[in-house]
Amino acid sequence: MFQHMDIQQETALIARIQHGRRDDFADLVVEYKKPIYNLIFRMTGSHQEAEELAQETFVRAFQNLHRFVPGRRFFPWLYTLCLNLVRNHLKKKQPFPVAHQDMAEGVMAHGDNPEQSMVRRQEAEELYTLVRRLPMDMREALVLRFYQDLSFADVALILDISISGAKMRVYRGLEQLRQLMRTED
Repeated sequence: MFQHMDIQQETALIARIQHGRRDDFADLVVEYKKPIYNLIFRMTGSHQEAEELAQETFVRAFQNLHRFVPGRRFFPWLYTLCLNLVRNHLKKKQPFPVAHQDMAEGVMAHGDNPEQSMVRRQEAEELYTLVRRLPMDMREALVLRFYQDLSFADVALILDISISGAKMRVYRGLEQLRQLMRTED
């Protein structure tokens, strides 16, 4: 699971940035660039789009940092901003773009032989293609919960729903994913 700054570190850092130490924003970028990139990549399936939207996420975060409420956790706020950008981006694109081969990156387990690696990669690509066919709300919940390894509480906070709502959305997403898998067989 992604380990992030604790709330006191974030609060102190953001206060310094809001009081003129703009260069300290780079620390937030370093802290969150990998999970933000991964989130976007899992939602779009494109490294190029992930790069571009991650940069845009941090530009918007910097521009809107004055709206951040001190004492709250930063990363859910940042993830929410990021998801809004991704949603808008995906609305402008074709509904279900073909999955890229590189989306299953990192699925090779240590010790896999090349054949096992190829099978794992193909399975991951097939699963990801099915995830991309889910409605956006379910896709977001599944990506946050399983690809980003966030707790239900964090998923709920980012999606601005209750914890029980987050659990239900994940459950329904998994059910739809199972149905899609059955129809593909």
